Amino acid sequence: MPQVIRTTAARTAAAAVTSTLVAVLATGCGQSFAEANKSKDSGVGLAFDIGGRDDHSFNESAARGVDEAEKKLGVKAKMLTAKNGETEADREQRLTSFAEAGYDPVIGVGFAYSQSVQKVAADFPDTTFGVVEAVPEGKNVNAMVFAEHEGSYLAGVAAALKSKSHKVGFIGGVNNALIQKFEAGFVQGVKDTDPKAKIVSQYLYPNNDKGFNDPAAAKAKANGMLDRGIDVIYTAAGQSGAGSIEAVAKKKGAWAIGVDSDQYRQTGLRKYRDRILTSVVKNVDVAVLDLVKRVEEGKKPGGVHTYDVRRDGVTLATSGGFIDDIKDEIGEARKRIVDGKVKVKESP
Repeated sequence: MPQVIRTTAARTAAAAVTSTLVAVLATGCGQSFAEANKSKDSGVGLAFDIGGRDDHSFNESAARGVDEAEKKLGVKAKMLTAKNGETEADREQRLTSFAEAGYDPVIGVGFAYSQSVQKVAADFPDTTFGVVEAVPEGKNVNAMVFAEHEGSYLAGVAAALKSKSHKVGFIGGVNNALIQKFEAGFVQGVKDTDPKAKIVSQYLYPNNDKGFNDPAAAKAKANGMLDRGIDVIYTAAGQSGAGSIEAVAKKKGAWAIGVDSDQYRQTGLRKYRDRILTSVVKNVDVAVLDLVKRVEEGKKPGGVHTYDVRRDGVTLATSGGFIDDIKDEIGEARKRIVDGKVKVKESP
């Protein structure tokens, strides 16, 4: 029996040495240690921001892109969700688990993944990483960014034309550079359309990602605006926006403007859809599907890829027909952007 134990131990030690030697040789050939030891499984690894798949917003849109990839390309997929109060270490672990399991591409949904994608991508240079709404460094990083300010400009045009009180509001989830793009475009669109309109902008949190997953806070902000006579409210706050839409739906004559996905069509918001004027749709699903296709074709689609109004990367939803009567004005505003006659601001 002792001899067997020694033999087993020896084999274990030999296996460990062999594994280490392979990893060292692979690293010498340009692979990282992590890359050399990853699984050979394939598929798409999608890491959601807080709110998860059913956030009625850009997480859900990203998931639709993966669904399409499974359907059209036959790829496998795995999705993991973030939670409130996450650290960089949490995000890094989630991305690393995907890469180690062999998923390619690995996609982080939301700017919160910027640093973690940059760090983990360096450990897995032969894996393609995608990130939505951020531009981290890395040759194997595909940054998917959107002209939110341009879509928001069109929302501002719609708000100004539909408001009867000439008072409109903007609610942002977190007061950062990304959400300020939504505010800046919206305000500019309103002012260019109705110079006399009054615009109130408020944020749920100064620098806490909880702002994207706090419907109660958005509902309270919206109610405060409605009490001041504001009759059109545009909310850019992820899942929090559901609270704002709920508040608006209870106010006769008021309109809500959704964000990221066509919120009129969201199952969870069905009961409020008659008061959802339109939504600024960020076609994350198209960007995600494009990335997966390129990886499946054997390409290395790194770099920054911008989806703007010209490329229909951002659009206004027409579900419900509530902006049909002003479609000509919106079309003209879109053309001015495409033709370069209007330069939409990216900060307030």
